[in-house]
Amino acid sequence: MIASERFERAAVLGVAVAEETRRLLRLHLRPAEVGGDGRVVVDVPYPDAAVVAALLDVAAECFGERGGSVEETRQAALETLLQLAEFDADSQLARVPPEPGDRRG
Repeated sequence: MIASERFERAAVLGVAVAEETRRLLRLHLRPAEVGGDGRVVVDVPYPDAAVVAALLDVAAECFGERGGSVEETRQAALETLLQLAEFDADSQLARVPPEPGDRRG
C-alpha cells in the first residue's frame, strides 16, 4: 500500500471516529446540564460510555493529547474530535435541543 492510500484510509477512519463520538453524544444529549463555564455535560450510560471512553483513548493517542489525568486527556481529545466533526462551541451541542413534539426549535 502506498503512502497516499494509507493517509486516505487514516483520514476516513478519523472522520468515522469523530462522527461516532458525535452520534453517541447527541443520542444522550437530553437532558443536558450546562455548567457555569458554558460547557454542556452529557451523561452517557453504559455500554455507550465504554465506547466513548475507547474512542477518546484512541483519539488522544492519535492526537498526542496529554493531561494531568486520564479524564483531562480524554477531555482534550474530545474537544479536538468535536472540532473535526464540526461540533464545537458554536454548534447545537452548546444548546439543549427541544424535546420531541416541542415546536420551538
